[in-house]
Amino acid sequence: MTDTRFDVLTIGNAIVDVIARVGDDFIAREKLVKGSMNLIDEARAEQLYAVMGPAQEVSGGSAGNTAAGVASFGGKAAYFGKIKKDQLGDIYRHDMRSQGVHFETAAATDGPATARSFILVTPDSERTMNTYLGACVNLTAADIDDATVKASRVTYMEGYLYDRPEAKDAFRRASDIARAANRLTSVTLSDSFCVERHRDDFLHLIRSRIDIVFANETEIKSLYQTQNFNGAMEAIRKDCAVAVLTRSEKGSVIVRGTETVEVPARAIAKVVDVTGAGDLYAAGFLFGFTREMPLRRCAELGGLAAAEVISHVGARPEVSLREHAGEAGLL
Repeated sequence: MTDTRFDVLTIGNAIVDVIARVGDDFIAREKLVKGSMNLIDEARAEQLYAVMGPAQEVSGGSAGNTAAGVASFGGKAAYFGKIKKDQLGDIYRHDMRSQGVHFETAAATDGPATARSFILVTPDSERTMNTYLGACVNLTAADIDDATVKASRVTYMEGYLYDRPEAKDAFRRASDIARAANRLTSVTLSDSFCVERHRDDFLHLIRSRIDIVFANETEIKSLYQTQNFNGAMEAIRKDCAVAVLTRSEKGSVIVRGTETVEVPARAIAKVVDVTGAGDLYAAGFLFGFTREMPLRRCAELGGLAAAEVISHVGARPEVSLREHAGEAGLL
């Protein structure tokens, strides 16, 4: 086996979160539906950016959040995601690297701008999101660096990226390289609507190229077109080596072969913002898994990371997850 430089390589949509506090009058003036998530074009993105006032800009995207979480645990993380060589693209790269994530994907020099999600927070803490996907959807097989894949214990791929044929080619290339190097592959189903769009492709990918599947209860039931969680759990048990199924306040269930591990959710004082919960759960689980910890401990680390991120606004941890886990007696 080649040298292992990275515990986890994640692949996904590189999106800058632009977070601003606004009044209800701003939401009304811009004709937005409060609490909604809308996809917007570049012209609308530029117009909103110009009028929204002071904002916090931080690298985001599901797989990017997972990579940052792995790094916060003290793991070695790498990331593939497409940005443009522009202001927000530079912010994204700097932010990822400052968190200890290896990020060398070449930036586009032409075409659409770096993706951004405008997150408008009103005084009642409601979040109204407007997302411009831009450059992030243009990741292709050419952006898959063989050496990085071969040097990663697990390659983790984000289902959100799967809409374009070029992205599917990138997934297949990454998984083929990983498997040829005796590495593990993983996918997160990301969203039930994503599953609806790509059910057959996802099933084929899982059965032929994936070792570890991450899904929440809604996604796994959608994948197997059933309202019965136990039935979906037994189906995924046959289709991949390890399935990690999250169930919000019910905790999580991990199946591997004939083994079933159920772990309760970690109690927190108040849920503030659930954005990033699944991303950070995956970070904790994969950190433990790449260190050959028992499945229960992997799930406990995932639950700890998810509980931390939903206790505040934003999808990245606000504390060192390594120190936090140590204080909890998990490391």
